[in-house]
Amino acid sequence: MARKFLYAIVFLVVLVIAAALALRVWGGRLEKIAFVPTTPFEEQAALAGNAYADTAMWLSHPRFTKATDPARWQPDGAAPVARDVPKFAVFFVHPTSYLERAHWNAPLDDRQSRRRARTFVRGLASAFGPASEIWAPRYRQATFGAFMTDVPEAKQAIDLAYRDVSQAFDAFIAGVGPETPIVLAGHSQGAEHILRLLRERVTGTPLQSRIAVAYPIGWAISVEHDLPKLGLPACETAEQNGCIVTWSSFAEPAETDDWLDLYRRSPGLDGKRRGDSSILCVNPLTGTINGKAEASANLGTLVPDWDLKSGELVVGAVPARCDEHGLLLIGDPPDLGPYVLPGNNYHVYDIPLFWQNVRQDVARRVTAWSAK
Repeated sequence: MARKFLYAIVFLVVLVIAAALALRVWGGRLEKIAFVPTTPFEEQAALAGNAYADTAMWLSHPRFTKATDPARWQPDGAAPVARDVPKFAVFFVHPTSYLERAHWNAPLDDRQSRRRARTFVRGLASAFGPASEIWAPRYRQATFGAFMTDVPEAKQAIDLAYRDVSQAFDAFIAGVGPETPIVLAGHSQGAEHILRLLRERVTGTPLQSRIAVAYPIGWAISVEHDLPKLGLPACETAEQNGCIVTWSSFAEPAETDDWLDLYRRSPGLDGKRRGDSSILCVNPLTGTINGKAEASANLGTLVPDWDLKSGELVVGAVPARCDEHGLLLIGDPPDLGPYVLPGNNYHVYDIPLFWQNVRQDVARRVTAWSAK
């Protein structure tokens, strides 16, 4: 299973890197040719009301066995879960795995994107392994190209994907115990859907008091223009709960001009342009906002061997510090191979870089929530 995971991760990263390098050289025109659909948006009916009662609509589910649940995969060397961690449930939304331009939203019967999604769940959601339950829905995700354009079809595609996620969230809430603490987590597109769940389904409702922590990782959150609309504060200390943890990883020297320019021009949740507002950065090594830590604080980075036959957790692989903009800098580029985005952007590895620390962070915050 470990070998399959490593092969799939490398394939995905190579694919994304090749696309990113081409876009860097040839710009927006190639971007649209390569990824943005030219077909009309296909309005689709909502899924059947009981769609998520079927475990086939889930990538990870409490009724799955450990052998068939990708979120329960663990690398060699993973520290055992402490026995005193209370029971809690994770709702995890995977990042974009549909890269085609034939449709604005991934068909549920698309085998390739489904395989990629399982790989993402195995490599990312597995960091939340201390949970007693992990739920990761399949959904009609927006295609990769929907995040490269501002045409109306792109928003329609993202809205359709969110409707599926929201429906899956209903099934999740109905399936977990009424007193069970909840962890919301997602990466990239999945993080955007988690943020929308916070705004539309959680804030101001009884559910808000049950959120032990939220991890919308790999999605920029403006401290000034976004955070006040999310209903939860940033996690300022390592023991804090009922708060938000997020970061975006770059090695040094980090070439972030294009990334920051896009951020500055984009509207925040308050409708105002984000401008030079600070990006929320909770350091995964310290658990504190705008923190800094040496590599010795890194309990385990998920790293594939160069021969791609196995994977291991490497202790002390990378440091981490939040810079003046709110980006997470990890020092010299770690030796994970050449498969990183231009500008030393380690977006694909946001969670694997700090896999073991994330595992401990979620257990610590849920334990503090339960004690409270």
